[in-house]
Amino acid sequence: MKYKLFAFDMDGTILTSDKKITPATAAKLAELSRRGVHVAVSTGRALAELDAYKDAFQAVRYGVILSGGIVYDFAEKKVLTSHPVAEDMIYKLIDAGLAEDAMVHMLTLDKSIASERDIARMHEVHMGIYQSMFDKICVRCDDFKKFVRENPGEVIKVDLYHTSKESLNRTVERVKNYGLNLVFAESTNLEASPAGISKASGLIELCKILNIDVKDCVAIGDAGNDFEIIQTAGVGVAMGNAIDEVKEIADYVTDDNDHEGVAKAIEKVFSE
Repeated sequence: MKYKLFAFDMDGTILTSDKKITPATAAKLAELSRRGVHVAVSTGRALAELDAYKDAFQAVRYGVILSGGIVYDFAEKKVLTSHPVAEDMIYKLIDAGLAEDAMVHMLTLDKSIASERDIARMHEVHMGIYQSMFDKICVRCDDFKKFVRENPGEVIKVDLYHTSKESLNRTVERVKNYGLNLVFAESTNLEASPAGISKASGLIELCKILNIDVKDCVAIGDAGNDFEIIQTAGVGVAMGNAIDEVKEIADYVTDDNDHEGVAKAIEKVFSE
């Protein structure tokens, strides 16, 4: 079998529209692991946002989490690489978000941080599907800059969720020259990471650790923050529900996330 690593995105990919992993898909991940393939989740989420899926993830050894900001070994519970956002850049992102009344969401290795007010209004920023998860796991914070000062070097990614695309575009204009990696993972979300940090850079780092070629990897996803990793992997797979830009650069388009798209992709690519 040619391919040595399978990297999968979470939201819009392995998760159905109601944020579940089907038994058939979990079984395919386990099968890959038994066959000696490294299985890695490639996601913008932090550890706290993955905990609900630990039973389905028993075959998942590695994580390219926080959009490449951290490469993590789940078995050893060990950070392999880490790339925090610079403190001054976080302050600028916070100010830009507040100027648009956007929801500010900061992520560390194991914490998801937002204000009580914003969690209560997630439907206004087109993130209502995540509200129950945020209610359960979020660290409430009303002074983001104080959190950053008291937890130096811990913030890996900043999300700014907007009420409209027009508001999002204004924020992009404010922050586009800050030297950050800016991607769009949800309809009105701006996701900010350090320059050069992406799911693709995380995959490359993981491949170096495992001593395998990135061209021996298969990556699957659906959104803007999956573009680079799908382009970088030996085989890039787009979900049937993926944005057009991702479909255009993928080697293969599978079914959507509500019709076993990941399981079908594994069956196709790893049986060739």
